Amino acid sequence: MNPNSPVSLTTHREQPASAFSGWPCLLGVFMAMALGLVVILVGASTQSILVLILGIVVGFAAFVMIGGFFTLQPNEAAVFTLFGSYRGTARQNGFLWANPFFRKLKISLRARNLNGDKLKVNDKRGNPVEIAVVIVWRVQDTAQAVFDVDSYESFIRIQSESCVRHIASNYFYDDGEPNELTLRGGGVEVAAALAKELQDRLARAGIGIEEARLTHLAYAP
Repeated sequence: MNPNSPVSLTTHREQPASAFSGWPCLLGVFMAMALGLVVILVGASTQSILVLILGIVVGFAAFVMIGGFFTLQPNEAAVFTLFGSYRGTARQNGFLWANPFFRKLKISLRARNLNGDKLKVNDKRGNPVEIAVVIVWRVQDTAQAVFDVDSYESFIRIQSESCVRHIASNYFYDDGEPNELTLRGGGVEVAAALAKELQDRLARAGIGIEEARLTHLAYAP
């Protein structure tokens, strides 16, 4: 491979995973444990090695199945991986069971706020201003959020700061050209432009932007 050639990055997409109601599976585990115990007792009483081994295998299989139980709350998902390979995402709620060999990573799907710090930036005229924003976001694609960025929460924080700086530099603080939007006078339009650019930047991480608005705007001291 040419070391100077560009690296091809794989973009993941969320896929539904099979997860079953945990209650029937729990009953099945109890029955398997009871069956294994009965077979072991029969093997011990008849001194049959094969029957004894069969009972141990059934009991061990029931014990392994216990590792497949998990719970999901409303607006919560579980990302399944098997030996490093993505196997899907479960979004059902309640007491569930899936392949006990799956590694289950839970992710919140709730809407969350990012209260940005006050940033000192230069407006279109070069004047230093202070600006801060609040962003409402949620995870939309769990596979992208987990596998396509190192930490989606850090990614959101860094990209939002970069986006705010870029947006602020595209507008005058106030007293711009005739019919031109300004940071102070075009609050709704500026917020819409901010939300659009944020969505473009964060789409690769499976993040959806629900709202973005300015919370602080003033000339820097």
